[in-house]
Amino acid sequence: MRGEIQPFCEDFHGLYPQKPSQKGVWVLKWSIAQPLLPSPAVRRIGLLVLLLGIPVVALAQDDANGIDVVDVSGPLDASALDFMSDSIEDAAASGQELVVLQINSKAVLDEGGMDRLFQLVQNPPLPIAIWIGPAPASAFGAIGNMAILHDQSAISPGSESGISIPAVIGMERVSPLPDPDSGLYDALPAEESGFELQPTIRQYLQDLDGRVFVTTAGPVTVSTIKEFDDGVTLKTVTFKKPGFATRFFRLAVTPEAAFFFLVVGLSMVTFEYFALGPGVAAGVAAVSLILAGWGVVNLPMRWWALALALTGWGVLTAAYQKGGVLVMTVGGAVLLQVAGMFYVDGGGQIDPRWYLVLPSVVAVLFFFLAAMPTVQRARLSTQTIGRESLIGHQGTALVDFDPDGLVEVDGARWRATAHREAELQLGSQIVVTGVDGLFLQVDPLETAGET
Repeated sequence: MRGEIQPFCEDFHGLYPQKPSQKGVWVLKWSIAQPLLPSPAVRRIGLLVLLLGIPVVALAQDDANGIDVVDVSGPLDASALDFMSDSIEDAAASGQELVVLQINSKAVLDEGGMDRLFQLVQNPPLPIAIWIGPAPASAFGAIGNMAILHDQSAISPGSESGISIPAVIGMERVSPLPDPDSGLYDALPAEESGFELQPTIRQYLQDLDGRVFVTTAGPVTVSTIKEFDDGVTLKTVTFKKPGFATRFFRLAVTPEAAFFFLVVGLSMVTFEYFALGPGVAAGVAAVSLILAGWGVVNLPMRWWALALALTGWGVLTAAYQKGGVLVMTVGGAVLLQVAGMFYVDGGGQIDPRWYLVLPSVVAVLFFFLAAMPTVQRARLSTQTIGRESLIGHQGTALVDFDPDGLVEVDGARWRATAHREAELQLGSQIVVTGVDGLFLQVDPLETAGET
């Protein structure tokens, strides 16, 4: 044999009665051990894996027993409330020291999600603190009530709480309603709220060190500070925010934003209908209307205000089709403004503000009065589809004329005008006889003699 193996102990199956080596380990003579050693390439790969694994292990150890700050701002819909509850449960499962709910919300929109969060905070699986901030922040409705009832809550100077009714926007109000002088309808500044004042989240975390929290597992003394060679610092703090999809849809959970996406989406529908920007306009319209729909689903809508907004859009579209009738244009804008001001029943917490609705209405007016005519004028002035090239072309009426309407010529839609005696109706065959500004002049095909 090329080598021999000396065993660790004398009685190993009684096969090797030799004495153990001085090192007390298996001794392999080099002749038999050498083929068993890994190659240099394998050793280098192993060393690289080891070096890369050290920071990963260190990071995992550093994150353990740390602090999670859950930050969700704006009206709290079901997705936001579920994110907050899930974050608390995940922190408990991963062994975090503490969860801080950083609140800046004027309204709660979902009763079921709020109930789940309230139960977790009242019966916490780990220490939970609440901080209303950074200033200027708000905590109204059920989220403010939860903070009031929690043992460890603080607020930043310059923030406010209160307006406890309604607890959840859109839900049935308590009956009988509390007295108007009860203070439940008032917003309280930080100094009058009764909360502990903490200007920053870092200062609050430092002050939480050593406090005792009640959890489902019993009292827990929180340690937010860790020592190092030259002093002390906070433990690892991780700020948690909702994912991209949740943040995207939450763009429409304020009344003004939901109204903005509605009017933008409807305006792009008009743009696409007149075939001024095929493809891109349709995509913008789809995204805007999806966000507007999210607002409609989650916000306490006044349905008559939504109907009024649709009516205003219809009047503006009709005014454009007729060449920009001033009275109709102004009327449509007024309808949109009134609709936006009453779009959501905010219960005194997230009521629409007229001065934030007005920019959306002005933008729609600019779109109908300037943007669409400019684009269509540029289209009519191109060499491939010029004014002269359209004369004599045949097409189809897409609406009933009165006396203006819409026609399709060579696969494109155009605004057109005809004599009232022509009595053009939906589906009538027409021929282009001239161009008058932005309008095609058309006649019925049979009376024009196909000339």
